[in-house]
Amino acid sequence: MKRILVLGGAGFIGAHLCKRLLDGGQQVISLDNYSSGYSNNLNPLRAYPHFSAVEHDVTSPFDFEVDEIYNLACPASPVHYQQRPIETVTTNVMGSINALNLAVRRSAKILQASTSEVYGDPLVHPQTESYNGNVNPIGLRACYDEGKRCAETLFFDYHRQKNVSIKVVRIFNTYGPLLSGNDGRVISNFITQALAEKPITVFGKGDQTRSFCYVDDTVDALIRIMDTPENITGPVNIGNPVSYIRMLHLAHLVIELTASHSSIVFNPLPSDDPLQRCPDISYAESLLNWTPQTSLRDGLGRTIDYFRKGHHRS
Repeated sequence: MKRILVLGGAGFIGAHLCKRLLDGGQQVISLDNYSSGYSNNLNPLRAYPHFSAVEHDVTSPFDFEVDEIYNLACPASPVHYQQRPIETVTTNVMGSINALNLAVRRSAKILQASTSEVYGDPLVHPQTESYNGNVNPIGLRACYDEGKRCAETLFFDYHRQKNVSIKVVRIFNTYGPLLSGNDGRVISNFITQALAEKPITVFGKGDQTRSFCYVDDTVDALIRIMDTPENITGPVNIGNPVSYIRMLHLAHLVIELTASHSSIVFNPLPSDDPLQRCPDISYAESLLNWTPQTSLRDGLGRTIDYFRKGHHRS
């Protein structure tokens, strides 16, 4: 049994990851300050004898006897990180330093959940891990984009200077049950609006594109990457290019799957909103023998069922 610390364990991906690790027979500690994650996400896990939840802010030091650390501690939705930009940068920088210092003390492996946002508004399509990105360092999204880029820098500097065993993954849009209804992500926005028979808000003309990976596939990739040999550091793109879709088409698909009568309204495009985002996952496929298994239509169906049951927060 490994002792595993999940920073941001009460978040959307974090809670799914905790459950998968517990189901795999591991001892799991969730550490979260519940600023954007929800304690209720952990309720189904409290029955596991080898699970514990600690309320703590990663910007303050922490210490546990652990073998592995997953760093998912950061607001991931534009609504959350643009409301608290200073806290977002601080979480990415100080949180990473505290996590890495723990990895040094305990000789633990540590994984950084980075993001496709490090590519900014990409000029290369699809995005490969060798692409350095096109990011506005002073824009409204920079607290997240540049915070995650700095976290990657810290991870590789700790690896080179202190021999820390690191794994860096760049997660593209992920969705599924436990998404919050008010987090501002496009899928949760569209589903909540469609189920309420409200107009679906599309930014610009809806020509911008994204690809969406179902949360089970993302979690599977995270665990596989953590289990790779120490000489594998990443970064590794994790996403589902098969589900690449225009936002206007996504809106119509959600309307179809919810049997909604919602209309579509168009709002101005937000500042620095990337026009296209799609991963090249050939490295992950060859390295991990991993390919996303859930189609967009099936994954949306499961997510809509979750929202229909009213479990999401709004």
